[in-house]
Amino acid sequence: MNVTRTSTDVAIVGGGPAGLMLAHLLHRAGIGSVVIDIRTRREIETTHRAGILEQDSVRLLTESGVGDRVLRDGRRHAGIDLAFGGAGHRIDFPSLVGASVQLYPQTDVFTDLADARARDGGDVRFGVGDVSVADIVTDRPLMRFTDADGRPHEVGARVLVGCDGSRGICRSAVPEAERRQYFRAYPYAWFGILCQAPPSSEELIYNHSDRGFALISRRTESVQRMYFQCDPAENVTDWSDARIWEELQQRVRANGYTLKEGPIMSKTVLPFRSFVQETMRHGALVLAGDAAHTVPPTGAKGLNLALADVRVLAEQLELHLRHGDADALERYVERALQRVWKAQHFSYWMTTMLHRLPDASGFDVRRQVGELTSVATSRAASTYLAEGYTGWPS
Repeated sequence: MNVTRTSTDVAIVGGGPAGLMLAHLLHRAGIGSVVIDIRTRREIETTHRAGILEQDSVRLLTESGVGDRVLRDGRRHAGIDLAFGGAGHRIDFPSLVGASVQLYPQTDVFTDLADARARDGGDVRFGVGDVSVADIVTDRPLMRFTDADGRPHEVGARVLVGCDGSRGICRSAVPEAERRQYFRAYPYAWFGILCQAPPSSEELIYNHSDRGFALISRRTESVQRMYFQCDPAENVTDWSDARIWEELQQRVRANGYTLKEGPIMSKTVLPFRSFVQETMRHGALVLAGDAAHTVPPTGAKGLNLALADVRVLAEQLELHLRHGDADALERYVERALQRVWKAQHFSYWMTTMLHRLPDASGFDVRRQVGELTSVATSRAASTYLAEGYTGWPS
């Protein structure tokens, strides 16, 4: 079958929120793009993920013209509860840093951006296969794929961007000798559920207990998302609904909370990893989002970090492509990595402060309670948490 050859300014591998936001921002700057993803649009939209949006992520959506639903349907959260030592301790974001976050699922962010690209006539191909990139150290890199109808395509571009996540091809397209990878695996995971029940709390509860961590979140008025710390090798089939609810209730009951129960619609185990690949650029290939870095979910940084990446990348691509700035892409890497490592530290800190080590001693547990007490009772420490959680200034 003949290969269809086309060209564009920026070829983007990965059509999740990061890839679509980048294409959307480039379109607003008059820069063309082609976006591909091996998943169908329906697969992405039906992969349920929670979403806490930092204030700058909400601002990015609204100022770029895709914020109608996040403002209408999102839920403003002005703080969180740190639950430990038998009680809850509220961290009030506005009083500490004059900011808040928005509860808005990642799948809804994707839908808003996918609709915007369709509305604006964007070239987005879902459900493709046989994806590869080539000639990434030339001035005409290539993105190859087979479309959903089985036709082969080759897209020539001025810049390739990998937004294809931690399991995509672009991360490994950087030669091994040219990349440095920093990695940490954690000895625990999250057992996550989606359930039909009224909200147990208006805002998130980060719960520390002798049995391990639990996070009480929400999705809508009738659908809630909750997590509890478990072994990474845990098998979801070993957990009945009754056993799950008993475990969750025991963990939060220790700090004075009671959960509202209901039918459990989905169960999953989420391993914890921290990862950064440096550099985030090789030749004409640039990485963004999970393709370059992943964080544990405790600090709610994953989606926000990806959106922060592409906001900066769109600015630097315009300088590079429109104004011939040869150093613009390196400045993207420098700016992005500064935020990435701050987010890595914040996510690591929140994770290790709240989760019980499998072999934790009495000293370890009491030390954690001491740390949590310091955060809850010190305005300086609470301010650090609030600043990191709501997002650092751009």
